[in-house]
Amino acid sequence: MAVAKTARATKKRGSLGRPEGRTESREALLDAAERYFAERGYAAANLREIAEDANVTQAMANYWFGTKQELFRQVYLRRGAWLATRRMELLDEVTAKKRYALEDILRAYITPPFQLRESAQGRAFLRLQARLHAEPDETAYALRREVYDQPVRAYVKILAALLPRLTDEHLYLRFAQFIGIYIYILSDAHRIDEISGTRRRPPSAAKLIDEIVRFTASGFKG
Repeated sequence: MAVAKTARATKKRGSLGRPEGRTESREALLDAAERYFAERGYAAANLREIAEDANVTQAMANYWFGTKQELFRQVYLRRGAWLATRRMELLDEVTAKKRYALEDILRAYITPPFQLRESAQGRAFLRLQARLHAEPDETAYALRREVYDQPVRAYVKILAALLPRLTDEHLYLRFAQFIGIYIYILSDAHRIDEISGTRRRPPSAAKLIDEIVRFTASGFKG
């Protein structure tokens, strides 16, 4: 599976020897890059600043990833691979039951990103994911294909069996809207408090999942 190759190392450059015992530093660099890309976007993020934040040299960053583009790719695929794998695991768990509903399938798909939301690094990735979905360039498309295509097709196949009156065109269109809704909510860009004029405690992940599932299930059935 394509997403399983996320840890592939870049080729050796120059005369640097193979670093020993630096796994933690490499992960620190990925964490720092995740934050920078999420906060500033790809174009504004600076490789030197990212390396300094991770307390590694830029030469070491170049050794591990070669280019800023490859660093960005590995940052995205690191958690994207986990998302894809976890979604498939949850889909298998749901469909192994004798009876399951549309809501169970939708819940399985959006639960993993809400689990990522529980940590600061996970929230950085979700902001990065929201940015990537807004980018129309080929790099963004390629990453999204690598991470999302297989799980989405598997989920839509199950939905087709549950909603036989819908064509593939309608299923994929509604699934795209479903994805857009959960990404928007997770990005914290919705400004619900500002729009409503209230300052309430943010809903829990469980309540947000319930609301998204209830709302989008009605859209699929309508």
